[in-house]
Amino acid sequence: MSSTSMSIKFRPAQISDIPAVAGLIASLFAIEADFVADTTRQVAALKLMLLREDILLWVAEEVLDGDSQVVGFCSVQTLISTAEGGPVGLVEDVVVADGWRGAGIGRRLLEGAEAWARRRGCTRLQLLADQGNAKAQDFYRHLGWQETRMHNWRRTLRDEHAQHPEHAKA
Repeated sequence: MSSTSMSIKFRPAQISDIPAVAGLIASLFAIEADFVADTTRQVAALKLMLLREDILLWVAEEVLDGDSQVVGFCSVQTLISTAEGGPVGLVEDVVVADGWRGAGIGRRLLEGAEAWARRRGCTRLQLLADQGNAKAQDFYRHLGWQETRMHNWRRTLRDEHAQHPEHAKA
């Protein structure tokens, strides 16, 4: 990280970034109790997200001697909030590659996400953090995010047996 010909650029993701972003998401899911990485699903979702103007896929890219690699990623999806009376942003993923954490990349990814959301008229950003990920929770608190009294609940609608042929009935 100390090379004088190295820089970090922040920009919207492109189709060519999807494999690297899917890899970052897999590293995130490895520490989250509620999710399991499935590259096929993550790639499919990212391709769908790239098509939508109400979704931001924001990457941090290291550029070193003409070569580049994605070292961080953040996504924001726009929702309509009845509480706010208008658009809000849901930060779906924030992840920085090992070896790059602590260098300000996560903060800058979230600043970019916030600027994008403000331009879209969003009045609030919200995100979920794994209860067991104290480092992430400390990071968000340090940046001025506030923990709410809300709990996240979910109901899976996907039929796991239909998604996995090995579980299909004979």
